Amino acid sequence: MPLRLLPSTLVDRIAAGEVVERPAAALKEIVENALDAGARRVEIVIDGGGRRLLRVTDDGSGMSAEDLALCVERHATSKLDAEDLMAIATLGFRGEALPSIGAVARLSIVSRPAGASSANEIRVEAGVKGEVRPAALGPGTRVEVRDLFFATPARLKFLKSERAETAAAVDAVRRLALARPEVAFTLVTDDRAPVTWPARSADAAGRRARIADVLGHEVAQNALDIEGRREGARLTGLAGLPTYSKANSLSQYLFVNGRPVRDKVLIGAIRAAYSDLLPSDRHPVTVLFLDLDPEGVDVNVHPAKTEVRFRDAGNIRALMVRTLTDALTAGVPRTASTAADKLAELARANMGASVLPAAPLRIPPAAAGWRQSSPPTDWRQSWARPEGWEPTAGFAEPPDEPGAGPTAPDLGLRLDLGLDLAPAADARAHEAPAQADAMDRPLGAARAQLHETYIVAQTQNGVVIVDQHAAHERIVYEKLKAAMERDGLARQMLLVPLVVDLDPSEAARLAERAEALERFGLVVEAFGPGALLVREVPALIGEADVPALIRELAEHAAEWDDEMPLERRLLHVAATMACHGSVRAGRRLRPEEMNALLREMERTPNAGQCNHGRPTFVTLSLPDIEKLFARR
Repeated sequence: MPLRLLPSTLVDRIAAGEVVERPAAALKEIVENALDAGARRVEIVIDGGGRRLLRVTDDGSGMSAEDLALCVERHATSKLDAEDLMAIATLGFRGEALPSIGAVARLSIVSRPAGASSANEIRVEAGVKGEVRPAALGPGTRVEVRDLFFATPARLKFLKSERAETAAAVDAVRRLALARPEVAFTLVTDDRAPVTWPARSADAAGRRARIADVLGHEVAQNALDIEGRREGARLTGLAGLPTYSKANSLSQYLFVNGRPVRDKVLIGAIRAAYSDLLPSDRHPVTVLFLDLDPEGVDVNVHPAKTEVRFRDAGNIRALMVRTLTDALTAGVPRTASTAADKLAELARANMGASVLPAAPLRIPPAAAGWRQSSPPTDWRQSWARPEGWEPTAGFAEPPDEPGAGPTAPDLGLRLDLGLDLAPAADARAHEAPAQADAMDRPLGAARAQLHETYIVAQTQNGVVIVDQHAAHERIVYEKLKAAMERDGLARQMLLVPLVVDLDPSEAARLAERAEALERFGLVVEAFGPGALLVREVPALIGEADVPALIRELAEHAAEWDDEMPLERRLLHVAATMACHGSVRAGRRLRPEEMNALLREMERTPNAGQCNHGRPTFVTLSLPDIEKLFARR
């Protein structure tokens, strides 16, 4: 077949396939043009997922009749003062968006410059351009795209449902709204009520307010302010708490010089910063703004301008990892605040249930040694204390005999219903007065231990519930890391070497990594096929179940491929050892042990979540508690 030049209409449609992948891509290009034109208000209308209609109206600088005729020509742009593609300061610069959209849809552009007496309109249908003619419009520009891809029906087959395309278009607008908080946005779709995001200031407070508007107050409440600088680059924004994570990375919003991007370097840096805090299947919520010299980043590497290339990628990665790590480890530990809201919702859901029991309340007379002072004819009963019963002060002490439990205190709760209520032994808050200075601390003073697993602490304005195993696990883990970085781990030689039986392949795999394990004070060697000999263990893990530790390490050793950095592999080992060397659920703690654990948590970095990413404590403020009881 001989060479030939393609028709211009076909060239435009081929180019449109690169720029206009779906309605969301077309909408992104049009809104970016509005922002580049200095718009302060942008109104977007989406119908039929964007296939039937996309309309963007702005109050920007507008275009004259001459500019209007030129804007639909390929590579016509007003955004490049020179031919230097390494100094791009605008969102668009190629001049491809409008002609590409006009090649596959019915495009209408009406524009009026500020100070002009009238507006003008131009139409493009399937690449065929009409004449510029007078129209009616206030200062600004209105762009309408109807019947997207009608000129290329094959492309319609690759689009998703209207709901999915609408969601993608809304997400594109959401990202641009986050990038420009000083611009007011109004979004109208055919499947939801109109949404308006008012203009905010361009400072940190305005960005946080815009994030709350667009992503919800829950995101803003569970994120930390970050700011860092390194060699001319500046990183700001919000980083979500590790305990407020998602199942995918769609909630990671990244901006480079105000441009929404999905860059592998930035995503990898976020993963590295959170690798010590989240399981591999969870992703943090982030809204990060990276500002640097335009010459330090190339935005001309992807037709949709969603990918960038940094001149010094190592510097950018180091900036992000250090800034995020410092923010996540600084200050007192925090966990996501959504738990209290969920409890309040649960309480409201149960508000419809009757307060009084539907059937007579019947309690076995022999239960817990109580004697019945009146016949249980109905639910109005009174109960007296067992003979010889005396209250015991303080926390529940370890029982002297197996199965023996502590004695319940008298809280003096006498109701008009004739009930003398004595709660279970775990509820001893009034019997152990908390010291005022301890209650002023972030995690408060320990008051009780519930189910031999959870520590209940009281603060000046609320309650903190701590998972003792998860909290101690993080403390041990951070001590292991600090000891390794400082001067290596102290090792404890076993009096009698321990032989652990394993699957032969697992034993061989772990034996190959003996040198890495030795850095953590775990000295192992092959002991025939399917067995390992353990000679030394880290002193910090105490009386851990060493065979269980070895088996778990062997199970996960297959994940330590050659591409995984040694540091990550060693941290994985440290996390596993910390889990096995921590206080287990089901162990009864004394008051001083509980308070010591709380104080240690306050001094430990990342104490808000365990090594597996689960929260170590939940805070209920007094307003939260009042919500549970419908008091507010």
